[in-house]
Amino acid sequence: MADDRDRVRINEMIRLSPVRLIDADGTQVGIVPIEHALELARQRGLDLVEVAPTARPIVCKIMDWGKYRYEQEKKAREARKKEHQIEVKEVKFRPGVADHDFQTKLNMVKRFLAEGKHVKVTIMFRRREMRRLENGYEVLERVREALADVAKVEKDASMADGGRDLTMVFVPLRRGSS
Repeated sequence: MADDRDRVRINEMIRLSPVRLIDADGTQVGIVPIEHALELARQRGLDLVEVAPTARPIVCKIMDWGKYRYEQEKKAREARKKEHQIEVKEVKFRPGVADHDFQTKLNMVKRFLAEGKHVKVTIMFRRREMRRLENGYEVLERVREALADVAKVEKDASMADGGRDLTMVFVPLRRGSS
């Protein structure tokens, strides 16, 4: 809101004269001195708003600035409501994960994918496990093979977090595009 106020000049903030004036109903009044435009706006109880600052002469419109700003904020709120946010769930494995633990975590990954969420699979390495990175890649390959029918890889295996974690991101397959 404060950002709009900084960019858009209204009433006495408009310095350049003459201006191309547009009336409140949208009809073009013509090119008039700034003082005359301000007087017309005051007579109608409205504001003079600069709508095209780069044009020469600048274009100003007579309107209710508060109402206009409110409607713009309302449109922005509606747009934010409709915007779809993708939720990314993370499931962490270890390079030497046991079979039962692997299956349990794999079931969690499948449940998240069934809910339509993206899943980040992370292999966490500690101390000497860093010497055998291929163990982590093997676990990721097992996950990839197990999820081949329900998900596709969005981001392939890569080292993250200062080189201590190996990550891969999966997205659910679309039902209709098989």
